[in-house]
Amino acid sequence: MTSPAADPEHDRIAASPGADDPWRLWGPYVSARQWGTVREDYSADGNAWDYLPFDQAHRRAYRWGEDGMAAVCDRFGFLNLGIALWNGKDDRLKERFFGLTNAQGNHGEDVKEVWWPTDATPTHSYASWLYRYPQAAFPYDELVAANAARTRNDPEFELTDTGVLADDRFFDVAVTYAKASPTDLLMQVDVTNHGPETSDLQLIPQAWFRNTWAYGRDDRTPSMTLTDGTVHLQHAWLGSYELEAEGDPRILFCDNETDDAGLWGAEPRTDCPKNGLDRAIVHGDEAAVRKDHGTKVGFWWQLSGMAPGETRTVRLRLRAVAAGTDGASAPVDTTSAGGFADFAKIQQARAAEADEFYRGVIPETAGAEETLIARRAFAGLLWGKQLYRYAIGEWLQGDPAGPTPPPQRRAAGARNVGWSHLDLADVISMPDEWEYPWFASWDLAFHTVPLALIDPAFAKDQVDLMVREWAQHPNGQLPAYEWNFDDVNPPVHAWAAWQVYSLAGDEDREFLARVYSKLLMNFSWWVNRKDADDSYLFEGGFLGMDNIGPFDRSKPLPDGMRLEQSDATSWMAFYSLSMLRIGVELARHDRSWSASVRTFFEYFLRLARAMDDFGSTGISLWDEQDGFYYDALVRSDGTAERLPVRSLVGLLPLVAVESVHPVVARQLPDLLSEVHWLERRDTGLADVLAHHEHHDDTRITMSLVPAERREQLLARLLSEDEFLSPHGIRSLSAAYRTPLTVDVDGADFTVGYTPAESDSALFGGNSNWRGPVWFPINFLLVDALATYAEAYPDLRVEHPTGSGQQSSLGEITADLMDRLVTLFCPGSDGRRPGTPKWYPSGPLWDAHPTFSEYFNGDDGSGLGATHQTGWTALVAYLICRGTDDLT
Repeated sequence: MTSPAADPEHDRIAASPGADDPWRLWGPYVSARQWGTVREDYSADGNAWDYLPFDQAHRRAYRWGEDGMAAVCDRFGFLNLGIALWNGKDDRLKERFFGLTNAQGNHGEDVKEVWWPTDATPTHSYASWLYRYPQAAFPYDELVAANAARTRNDPEFELTDTGVLADDRFFDVAVTYAKASPTDLLMQVDVTNHGPETSDLQLIPQAWFRNTWAYGRDDRTPSMTLTDGTVHLQHAWLGSYELEAEGDPRILFCDNETDDAGLWGAEPRTDCPKNGLDRAIVHGDEAAVRKDHGTKVGFWWQLSGMAPGETRTVRLRLRAVAAGTDGASAPVDTTSAGGFADFAKIQQARAAEADEFYRGVIPETAGAEETLIARRAFAGLLWGKQLYRYAIGEWLQGDPAGPTPPPQRRAAGARNVGWSHLDLADVISMPDEWEYPWFASWDLAFHTVPLALIDPAFAKDQVDLMVREWAQHPNGQLPAYEWNFDDVNPPVHAWAAWQVYSLAGDEDREFLARVYSKLLMNFSWWVNRKDADDSYLFEGGFLGMDNIGPFDRSKPLPDGMRLEQSDATSWMAFYSLSMLRIGVELARHDRSWSASVRTFFEYFLRLARAMDDFGSTGISLWDEQDGFYYDALVRSDGTAERLPVRSLVGLLPLVAVESVHPVVARQLPDLLSEVHWLERRDTGLADVLAHHEHHDDTRITMSLVPAERREQLLARLLSEDEFLSPHGIRSLSAAYRTPLTVDVDGADFTVGYTPAESDSALFGGNSNWRGPVWFPINFLLVDALATYAEAYPDLRVEHPTGSGQQSSLGEITADLMDRLVTLFCPGSDGRRPGTPKWYPSGPLWDAHPTFSEYFNGDDGSGLGATHQTGWTALVAYLICRGTDDLT
C-alpha cells in the first residue's frame, strides 16, 4: 500500500477537506427519487407516496430537491446534470427510476430497475455508473398489477420476471464524469446495444436549475440561453457556466415548472413546463419546447440503427466562466478554454489516478475479485452521497406562494412537529439512492466506518452533523429518519465516532471532544426517556428490529405493562463503553475528562447488574436453563416473565465489551483507583470486570456477558441449527422453522423463522427481520469477537457447535468475516451468493457485485433494497483492514 497523500486524489482531498471546499462543489448529489418523500408531502394525512406519486413526478416541480439518473449537481443543488432516455416504445422519457410505493409492494417499497455505481473517487474527480435499459416498452403497469396480486408469502415480481430483459434485449448506458478542475466537468455517455437485433435509442443528456423561484421566498430566476451552439447558464450563487456538446445534437429548452394545465386544468405558468422535453420527444408536441432559452435544456441525440454489440459515445462539458455574486463559489479555472481536444486525455488521467488512489487503500494481498468488490462498495457509498434539504419550520409553515399545509400537520403528535429547529442543506451519506433517499442516523453511523478509509474528513463531517444544533434536538435526541424523527435508533454514534477517529489517524481530539460533549446530552436523553423506573433496564421500542419478536415493540402495551428489553439494555451498555473509550482517550491528554470516564464505568457496571436482577420481581434477563438472554414483560403489579424467543435481542449483550490496554490503564490512575475501590467494596464485580495477563502485563476487560455465560451464548451463536448460516449470523434462530407460540397473559403470539422476507405484517410494510443476515449487526458481533480474542487469546470453544472441533476466538472471528465477504465473491458457477435471486446469470450479470439491504439466512441471496451500499459497504472495511483495526 502507498502512503496517504502520495497520489493526486489524496492531494485533492487534503486541499479540500471541508464540505464547501472547491473539489467538493460538484458531485453525484442528486437523489434517485424525490417524489414520494416526506419533504415533498403537504397533505393532511401524511401519505407522502400518494401526495406526489411517480406518475406525476415528470410534471411537477419539486420544492426541496431533485431526482435524476446518473445525475450530478452542485453542493446546494442549484444546477443539475443527468441523462434521459427513450427507446421509442415507452409512454414517457426515462428520466428517473420507477418503483412501487409501500402500499403497492407485497414487501413494501421496491425499485424496479437495474443499475450499478461502478467507480468513484472521494472528490468525484472521477465517477462512473451503468444502467440497463430495456429495448421493449418498460412494463410499468404490469409491475404494479402483478405485485398487487401477490401476497406477503410470495416473492416480489421483478423487472426480469416480465421478460423485457430476456435474450439481452437491452442497452447498457454507461456514464462517466471527470473533472478537469473543480468547476470544469467532463461527461461521457457510452451506449451499447446488447440485443440480437439492430435497435434505436434516443439519448438526451439534460441540465436543469432546481426551482427556487416559485415559492415566494426568492423570486430571482436563473437563466439558460443558446448562442452559437453553446448553452450559457447564469445563477446568482454559482455564477456563469457554459455547457457544450460535441457534435450536432438538437438542443431543446423548457422550464422547470409544474405542468399546471396538464395536471389540474389550471392557468399555466408557462407554455413549456417541466415535461416539455417529454412532450416534444415522445409525443411530438413541438409547442412544449423552445429553441433558445429556459431553465431546463436537453441535448437530443437520435442513435438510430445501432447494430448488435455496437457502442456509440456522446460527450459534453460543463465549466464555470465567472464566479457568482451571491455567495461563495469554487474558483474559476481561467486556463481552461473548453472544447473537446483534451477531453480524452483528462478522462484517462482521472481514471488512472483513481486506480492509483485505491492501490493506496486496498491492500496488495487482496485478490482481483476482492479488490473489485471493495471498489464497487466504495463507489456505491460515494454515489450515495445525496443533497438533503429540509427546513422543518418552513415545511410546517408553508411557503408564501403555497401550497398551504393543512392544520392537521401542525397538530400535537403530527409528524415531526416537534423538530421545527431541524434545518439541513447538507450532502449526507444515504442508505440507498431510491428506497432510502433520506438519512437514518444509525445507518449513517455505519457508513462512516468504510468512508473513513477513503475520506476521513467527510466521515468526520457526517458524524459531526448529527450532533450539530440544527440536527440534534435541544433535548438531546438524535434525529432518526424523516418519516419519524422522533423514532428511536440504536445508539451507535459514539462507537462510530471512535472508529472514525481511530481510522483517520490524525489524533483529531478536537473532533472527538466536540462530538463527545454533544453525546453527553444524548446519553442523558436515553437515561431520562427510556428507563421508565430507573431500574437500569431500558425499553427503547423499535430499535431498528422491526419484526423480530412476538409483537410490535414500538407500540404501547396494555394495562400498564412494559417491556424491559435485552437489546435496549445491551445497546446502552455498548453506548456506555463507547463513551468510556472516548473519555479515556480525551483524559489521557486532559485530566479534566477523567470524571466522565468514571461516570460511564460505573454506569456500565449498574447496567450489567440490572441484566441479572431488577426490581421487586428479582427476575433476570438471563435464562440459565436456555443459556440465553430474553426480553422481560413487566406487569403493573410488578410481576414479570421472560419472553423466550431466541433472536438477535439475546445475542446483542455480546457487543458490550471493552478491553483497556495496560499502557492506557497506567496513564489513567483515576480510573485504576476507581476499579480497585469498587472491587474492594464488591467482589462480585469480577463477573463483569476481569484482570488478566496480556503480554506480561495486566489488561482490564469489561464485558456485559460474564465469562461463564459467554461460552453458553457462543454455543447458540455458533450453532448451524440456530444462528450460524453459511454467510453470517441470522437474526432469528433457525430452531423456529417450526414456529414458536408464546403465551402472553392469555394471548398467543407466534414467531416463525423465515430465511428471507417475513410473512408477518407486524411492523409496517417492510417486515423483514424473521431470519435474514444483516451486515451491520454482524459487523458489530465480529468487532466484539475480535475484542474478546485479543483479551482471551488462549480461549477455545467448539466451532461450529456440535462439530467436536475447537477454535480460538481469533479463528472464529476470521471465519465469520470470511462468511460475510464470500457473499460477494463468485462461486464455482460464477454467481455471487449475495446476488438477488431474480438477477439472471451470465457474463453481463455476474461481472457486477450487488449490495443488498440484508441477505437470505439460508443461502445468502440478496434481499430488500438492492442498492444499499451504505451499511453493507462495511464489506470493504473487512477486505481492506480485516481484524487489524476492529479492536
